[in-house]
Amino acid sequence: MLLNKNLSMKKDIIKCALSALLMAGGFVSEIFFPYIPYLSMALFVISYLIVGIEVLIVAFSGIFRGNFMNETFLMTIATVGALVIGEYAEAVGVMLFYNIGEMFQEYSVNKSRKSISALMEICPEKANLIMEGEIKEIPAEEVKEGDILLVKPGERFPVDSVITSGETSIDRSALTGESLPRSVKAGDEILSGEINLNGTVHVKALKEAKESAAAKILEMTENASERKSKSEKFITRFSAVYTPLVVILAVLLAAIPPLLIEGQDFSTWIYRALSFLVVSCPCALVISVPLSFFAAIGRSSREGILVKGGTAIESLSKVSRVVFDKTGTLTKGKFEVSRIKPAAGISEAELLHKAALLECNSSHPIALSVMKAYGKAIENMENLNHKEIAGKGVMLEYENKVMLAGNLKLLKDYDVTGTENVSEAEAEGTVVYIAEDGKYLGLIEVSDTLKQDSTEAVNSLKKENILTYMLTGDSKISAQKMAEKLGISEVKSELLPGDKLSALESIMKDNKEAMKTAFVGDGINDAPSIALSDVGIAMGALGSDAAVEASDVVLVDDKPSKILTAIKLARKTMVIVKENIVFALGVKFLVLLLIALGLGNMWFAIFADVGVSVLAILNSMRMLIAKSK
Repeated sequence: MLLNKNLSMKKDIIKCALSALLMAGGFVSEIFFPYIPYLSMALFVISYLIVGIEVLIVAFSGIFRGNFMNETFLMTIATVGALVIGEYAEAVGVMLFYNIGEMFQEYSVNKSRKSISALMEICPEKANLIMEGEIKEIPAEEVKEGDILLVKPGERFPVDSVITSGETSIDRSALTGESLPRSVKAGDEILSGEINLNGTVHVKALKEAKESAAAKILEMTENASERKSKSEKFITRFSAVYTPLVVILAVLLAAIPPLLIEGQDFSTWIYRALSFLVVSCPCALVISVPLSFFAAIGRSSREGILVKGGTAIESLSKVSRVVFDKTGTLTKGKFEVSRIKPAAGISEAELLHKAALLECNSSHPIALSVMKAYGKAIENMENLNHKEIAGKGVMLEYENKVMLAGNLKLLKDYDVTGTENVSEAEAEGTVVYIAEDGKYLGLIEVSDTLKQDSTEAVNSLKKENILTYMLTGDSKISAQKMAEKLGISEVKSELLPGDKLSALESIMKDNKEAMKTAFVGDGINDAPSIALSDVGIAMGALGSDAAVEASDVVLVDDKPSKILTAIKLARKTMVIVKENIVFALGVKFLVLLLIALGLGNMWFAIFADVGVSVLAILNSMRMLIAKSK
């Protein structure tokens, strides 16, 4: 498919280049070889047919189908009219520019076409089936409900299932966006696509692969892409009214004056009607409208913002609501020690040292964050005898002391004193409580941290009266505290991909004044929401391929503050597009009136048409220097 698109693009480029070369040859032959009969005319006609034959076929097939009042029909009658009256260069120029505009438009459409192939990464291809005491590797799609499977560390769970034996930690970020790993044991349910981090477990399949969570994400993304509204091209909408009006006026101009005015001949008024059609060709619009969009795309890319086509720009200019994912979008998606709170009589450094002793032999992300904060190596760590207590934490006997690190349940099991005033409700992330010989020593909090410009991004959007929301798979406490920090008033947490999609649909249903909604995300779990939203925005540096491919806009450097920059550039683009439309149509109608009255000839019409096109192009180029702030 991609190869076919590339070949088609190369074919269009070669076709336009060859036509332009022959057109130039026509001008040269007019100037230097006027004594060779029909040479320039032949070159112009061949040039015209190279770029115009497909347009002519589409126009005439539309006539036979009764659906011909569009831009191809207008291009056909205008350029054929120009050929009839001998204005070959004008006919070629109009058709050539039209093809170039269409080529660029098709290029942008191809680049923005939704692709969800990257989503397949979360759907495991194989599963380890336990049958009669033996392990057999089978394709994941062959797993039946009730099958017992073995899942090793580092593998994804192939289907939705329940753990029958074993304990482990799982990474749910691909499906829910939940930033911290989750400890699971026998009886806990697992979604397909989640990653087994550190323990071998046996699971019982609850669903077949095609009914599991990962497959549902694929389906939701496909459906959301289809349900997303698509804007019609402006020229097509415009031509539906403009084309029949121009054709009717041209026919009336050719027929009525000779019939009603004594002494007027048909040839004069047919010439005026054909001139009228040449002038009526919306060449300036054909060039300047797509050019404005492509100039905006180029300008945005210099800001680190990749916009996939003119439709995305048009929708982006109307955005009045921005819905954020949390992890990896507003936050860094990396765990760091965010708070060290020692009890009385112990320093932060001492508390961190004891935590490092307890966590040094673990590969758990929380343990790695503690070791990173400690910043030193633990001597003889391989000789330390750690005992992991499933779902609660770790114990270590060190220098004849019993040390503990884990949750409050662990400390209560060991009758640790001094925890009376300690509450988990205050925490934004995951808290590790430290104790030694039955005495509480303090806590270390590990959490995802905000990106440097997240607060600036939200505040700048609010100043522009753009509403902000946050949808996340993280815990309610973590999400609420993050929203309070950022100033986001509405937040929904603990959402699975389907829940997130439903929440976004609910927001989009409140569509007062045709408000456009942008969704900003980075993960595979965000792909359906990105595809459904009016404008899907993905983080490009750390975002998944699925999110990037499903999006309309990609922020290359992952900075949320670039969202408002993109919106402002899109709004500026639409102002320029509207200026070009008003200017081009205004001049055209004036020239059409002058020609109809016999106050302008064909050269005047051509000059006015080309002049309008040049001015419209120059106006479009303003986007390349437009301010982004």
